[in-house]
This record gives sequence, structure tokens and C-alpha cells, in this order.
Amino acid sequence: MTTPLTTTSVPDLAPLLRGALELERTAHGVLPHRLPARARAQCGDPQLAMVESQPAGVRLAFHTAATVVELDTLPTKRRYPGTPPRPDGVYELLVDGRLAARATAAGGHTLVLDLATGATEHRPGAPVTLRFAELPARPKRVEIWLPHNETTELVALRADAPLAPADDGDRPVWLHHGSSISQGSNATRPTGTWPAVAAALGGVELVNVGLGGGALLDPFTARALRDAPADRISVKIGINVVNADLMRLRAFGPAVHGFLDTIRDGHPTTPLLVVSPLYCPIHEETPGPCAFDTEALAAGRLTFRATGDPAETAAGKLTLAVIRNELARIVAERAATDPHLHHLDGRTLYGEADAAELPLPDNLHPDPATHHRIGERFARHAFAHDGPLAVDGRVRNPC
Repeated sequence: MTTPLTTTSVPDLAPLLRGALELERTAHGVLPHRLPARARAQCGDPQLAMVESQPAGVRLAFHTAATVVELDTLPTKRRYPGTPPRPDGVYELLVDGRLAARATAAGGHTLVLDLATGATEHRPGAPVTLRFAELPARPKRVEIWLPHNETTELVALRADAPLAPADDGDRPVWLHHGSSISQGSNATRPTGTWPAVAAALGGVELVNVGLGGGALLDPFTARALRDAPADRISVKIGINVVNADLMRLRAFGPAVHGFLDTIRDGHPTTPLLVVSPLYCPIHEETPGPCAFDTEALAAGRLTFRATGDPAETAAGKLTLAVIRNELARIVAERAATDPHLHHLDGRTLYGEADAAELPLPDNLHPDPATHHRIGERFARHAFAHDGPLAVDGRVRNPC
């Protein structure tokens, strides 16, 4: 029989939370957001609302001598009729930077999304208690990483010893923005997303503004990045612009300039790395829009296909090849007057040879092993002593 904890709940979780841009007080507790309310109010896209509330990179960080920690959480599960059930989101507890325990929350709300009709249904549920026991009986730094792909309200936190917010003053803050790959799509655990892997190797504090389907050069996202504290910044641009078929070449260049201008309004000399798209065969030479493969969906598999016509690139339709060339040109021109601006070809992180060895399972997103490879390569390139986001000249050896 589980022995109840004798200490009371932590009265305010806000001082313990890392990686969120805003916290919303709810009827149950607190909901981390990765876009502030002002940004959320300027876009009615339900996809964006869903993904920004999924706490990729968000974690509780505290010092304690506790041997037992309990977290009450209220997750929102996603269900897609006609496809295999999605696994429950994973919570990971780290002690002094090393994984000590994993858990899942089987209850909570359910959001049913019909991919064929677009219809949604919200089924309310109840909070779940996660218990992490047998932790080392000594003072230590504890982190609880929240699921990167599951909206998570935090209800209460308890322990059998006092907790104090972790002091991360000596760790630079790395602010990263990108697409679903940056958020962690197809990774199976929150510390296994490529930005989390890179942050651990680089010794930085991650703020992950990777937004599944939402890296669209939106001005409200640029303003959120402008206003967020950061010591290092990277922006990964391109794949969502193509697979949403959002704009043509004429609009893309000025949109990139405007996005970077806005970030620079708040971070005029912060090291800023622009990363072009990873290699993605379906969109290298074929424009969007991207669509679900209906034949695969009928067979219970979720995969994607490009539906554009390659001939339309002559009229300004965008492909990944076009976007890489344009980003390289724009950064080279701007770097003449902005020595802290840098460019990285995304194929350095995942290229054609990688695709042959580790193909994208759904034609769009990398698998867990590939996330780890991308994170290692990003850390070696960006955080090395001579890298564009260099941090104290050291990158930790990959685990």
C-alpha cells in the first residue's frame, strides 16, 4: 500500500517551471503555453492552438533531498478514428542531469479528431497522480520533463522534503523556433527530441518554440521570440511554408526579412542561427500542399504525400530546394552588416545519405534514432568552441 506523503503541495509551481513563454491559471492548476496570449489571440487556427499548448521542452526544475515526488497532472489525449491509438505522453524525471524514471498518465481529457471530416469532440476526464519513488536520499537537482506532444495541465506537486527552484543562472538560454520536427514529432520521449538532445550536449537551457505545422513566419511568432529572454537563438525555416503551400517566392523573401528584423528588434546582437530545411524527399522538388495519404490511412497507417506540380516552381511555387537557396542568399546579404547572424544548411543535420539509412517513417518526420542524430550534429555544429552559438568552448560527448 502506498504511504501518503506528509508534506503539503508546492503552493506555486511557476518558479519551478522552465521552457514556457507563459503560464495560464486554469480551474485545475496551471497550463504552460509556448506562445503568449497576445500571439494566440491573433490566430484562430485550432492546429496552432493545440500544438503550442503541448509542452515540448517544458520541465519542472528544483533542488531537493526528497526520495518521493508526486505530480498531479491533467493531460489531453488525442485520438484519430481509423488509425492505431496514440501512445500516452511520457514524463521523464532526471536527477542531476541523468534519467532516473519515466511515467505516463493514462487518464485525463480526450480530444477526438476525425482526419477525414475535420470534426472534433472533447471528452472531459480527471487528473492523474504520477509517483516517483526511491530517489537518492541526498541533495540533488531534479527535473521533470513534460510530454512534448500532449497538452498538460499541472495540478499539484508534492514531496517528502522541501523543494526550492533550481538555480540555472550559469546556463545560457537557447531559444529555438521550428516546425513539428523541432517540437519532437515521432520522438518517443521529451528528452529524446532533437532540441532536447542538443541542449543537453551543449549545456544550455532550452526554450523550444517548435510548433507542429506552425512555423509559418507569422509576425506574432516573431514578436514572441523578440520579447523572450535569450542568450542564443535559432530559427528553422521552410518545411511548413512548403507543405502548407502558404506563399510564393515573391512573398517568402520579404517575410523572412521581416521575421528576422522583428527578432533583431529585441535581440540586436544575440547570436542568431538560421537553419534551412532537413532533407525531405517528397518536397525536395515538389511543391505543396502536403496531404494525408488516403490509401495508407485506409490501411491504418499515417503517412504524407506532396500534391503540388514541380512545373509550378517556374511561377514561384516553393520547394525545399528553392527555400534553401533563398535562405542562404538572404543570410549572406544580411550578415554583411550583422556579424552575429549565421546560416546552416539543414542537410548538414539530415541529408540524402541519412534518408537512405534512416528514412522518414511517415515521409515527413524522423524516428527517435534520427532525432538523436540530428541533435548530436546540431550540438557539434552550433555549440562547439568555434560554432555560431558557442557556449564556453565545450560540447559534451554524446551519451
